[in-house]
Amino acid sequence: MIEFNLLPWREAQRREQKRLFNGLLVLSSLCGLMVVLIVSGVNAAQLSTQQSRNTLLLSENKILDDRLREIKGLRLDIDALKARQHAVESLQSDRARPVHLLDELVTRVPAGVALKSIKQTDHLVLTGLAQSNSRVSELLRNLSQSTPWLGKAELVEIKAASLGQGKEARKVYEFNVTIAASKVASPP
Repeated sequence: MIEFNLLPWREAQRREQKRLFNGLLVLSSLCGLMVVLIVSGVNAAQLSTQQSRNTLLLSENKILDDRLREIKGLRLDIDALKARQHAVESLQSDRARPVHLLDELVTRVPAGVALKSIKQTDHLVLTGLAQSNSRVSELLRNLSQSTPWLGKAELVEIKAASLGQGKEARKVYEFNVTIAASKVASPP
């Protein structure tokens, strides 16, 4: 029988497989490296795009914040102007109140009653002299009639006093009357 030595052929086949394996190993590592580079490049591009979007959003937010501050300032200015307008309107409406009030008092004070002082605080206080108690009652009745300028009248105090000296001294009645502020403070 003829003998063949197969060892060198097997050795050559192993070397060829090892070379092929090493080539595939290098090729697969190069492919893996390329995939990693491509993925990292895509991620870097997306990250760059997102950072540019974030920068754009930040700049637009700053612009909107500036506009909001401007709008807030304008609103404060508008509120201040409205307050001024309201103050002017209230002063304008209050301007005629004393005239109407005095006009009402002139028509409501009966004969035999003299007013010494009129004070207006949170309510209206009338101080005066009357010839008799009935004159004070008539004054209260006249002031209690419905009017947009005068509120509810209440007698605070009435006391007897003398006016003049000696033989010319006359007996009079001093009185204090308050008129509620609700009607005094609101014009028609």
